[in-house]
This record gives sequence, structure tokens and C-alpha cells, in this order.
Amino acid sequence: MENKTPLPDLSELSPDEVLTIKLFKENTPCVVNIANIATARHYYSTDILKIPQGQGSGFVWDSAGHIVTNFHVIRGASEVQVSLIDQSTYPAKIIGGDPSKDVAVLQLQAPKEVLANLKPVQLSASSGLAVGQKVFAIGNPFGLDHTLTSGIISGLNRELNTGYGGSSLRNVIQCDAAINPGNSGGPLLDSRGRLIGINTAIADPTGKGASSGIGFAIPIDTVRGLVEQILKYGRVVRPVLGITIAPPQALRQMGLEGVLVLDVPPGTPADKAGMQGIVRDGFGRLVIGDVIVGMNGKPVRKEADLFDILDGCKVGDTVKVEVLRGGAQRKTLAVQLAERQPEVTE
Repeated sequence: MENKTPLPDLSELSPDEVLTIKLFKENTPCVVNIANIATARHYYSTDILKIPQGQGSGFVWDSAGHIVTNFHVIRGASEVQVSLIDQSTYPAKIIGGDPSKDVAVLQLQAPKEVLANLKPVQLSASSGLAVGQKVFAIGNPFGLDHTLTSGIISGLNRELNTGYGGSSLRNVIQCDAAINPGNSGGPLLDSRGRLIGINTAIADPTGKGASSGIGFAIPIDTVRGLVEQILKYGRVVRPVLGITIAPPQALRQMGLEGVLVLDVPPGTPADKAGMQGIVRDGFGRLVIGDVIVGMNGKPVRKEADLFDILDGCKVGDTVKVEVLRGGAQRKTLAVQLAERQPEVTE
């Protein structure tokens, strides 16, 4: 599938303009419009009503018809419809998603000949990005399909609250390309037309949902790992130590940095490695166990540091955890990470 719009006479344009025009033409077939549809029963009858409750963008991940978008674009959907570059629309099945990282994967349910003509986006890497380099966003702001905006990377390694369980996205790309409602889930491209991130949110001090010149994108290095897990397992398999964490203010009151272990449930990886939580002595007084201060040679000064390191690990990995036992004695424990269970926190 391709953008069949003929190119105008380019002889009067600058080389930079020509490159931008070609980038748009080559990448628009990769970008789709996603409609989030809810169903409800009619109040006075048994009829089922289909109610559009939002729309956003997405992009073709591979030739098998997998579509990647933001989780918040399809949150609560009873039905998802995907529109392609030629305006044809097909239903899509939600394969899986990660609300805390705001990434979801869909399977386009279209005829084989349609899937065969899909054009997947070209992937790049986000590890080598630099502030000041040019970026392009393609999406469907306010329902205006395949809109191109451009700008530069304004900042790197930003932290963005997803609003889901207190989770934050780390290493987020900040850019000044205009991003508006409907752009969410669309691709952020470099000057060669390669995917470097998913447009996800804007800074909106006015509360009006309009671009403020500060947009945020999830880096492709984060997205790639999440998508691969969703395609393999139908969900994101996240590793855990198997501990319960104490509120951070408890350590601050003691003048310590790190993550205070509140409890170590029996049978968890941390328990098998000998990690200790808070206990009571014979007089009923609370006694501090372990304070995590490092992992795999990286310092852990707060919860976000611990989660960031765990995000780069896999289930089954053995990590070296540095702890201060009793707030004083330094020890190193080898913990084999397990898969997160609903009743166990990091």
C-alpha cells in the first residue's frame, strides 16, 4: 500500500523541502487512524448502540498486520476500527498492552491481500538521539488524517507520569513538533523517516488539550522490547524481586538514600536470596532490615532508579543487589528475578 498522490514540480523548492515532502509521501502509508468504539444497550429497547468514544493514531509494525499505538487510545474499547491510507476501514483485535508504559498492539483483521500490501514503518534507535536534531510527527489530530508537523528534539530523558497506578515513563523524548489530540499513538520520525518514538502526550497548562510546543514521545528502544513481549506472550512479562517497598518518607526521616524493604514474602526471589524486611524485636520495636542502594553496579537512590534497572532486565536474570543491612552493614545478594504476580509488588 502506498501514497499515490503525485508529487508536484519540485524544481522550485529547496533541497530541505524536497526531503520533507518525500519523507511524508514514503511514510504516510505506515500511519493509520484508530477509532475507539464502545457499545451500550438502548435505554428503551434491546438494541445495541455503537458509540465512538475517541480516536487516535497508530502505525504498521510488520507485514503480519500488527498495529502499534498508545494504550490510552484503545482503553475501554468494546471495538476497535482501523482506517488505512486508502480510507478503507477494518476491525482490529487487541493483542495486548501495557497501561503503565502506554503501549498497545493490535492485529488488523483484513483480507490477506490487504495485509500483504501493508507498509511497515522503518525502525531506528533512540539511544543515539541528540537535542537539536530534526523530527517529524505524522498523525490524525482532531480527525484530520495524515497530518505532518515538524520540529526538533528539545530534551531527552524526561519523566512522564502515565496516571496509571502512579507509574512513570522514563527516558521520554521531548520535542516541539505540534502534537494535538488525535496524534497519540502516531510515529515520531527522524530526518531519514525512521521511527524513533511514539507520540504520547503534551504539556497542557491551559487544560484545553491544544499543543503548547512541548510534546512527549516514548522512545523506540523502550517500545521495541514491549512490543516483542506482547507479540510473544500476549502481555508484558515484567521481572520482580518479590518484595514490598516501604514509603520513601521513612528513609528520608533517617537521612538515608535508597529503597527500604518493608516485607519479603516467603518463597519469593528476594526471600530465597536472604533479603530481609522490617521486623519487630522482643520489645515490639521496629527493626530495619535491608535498604537497597544498588543493583548490577548501578546506584539506587529512589524507587524510580530501582524500577528503571528492572525494566532493563528479564525474567530469569540473576541480578546483584547491594543492600545496607540494618542501615549500616553493606552486603551483596544474588537474586534470580521471577515474573510479576498480581499479589506481589516490586
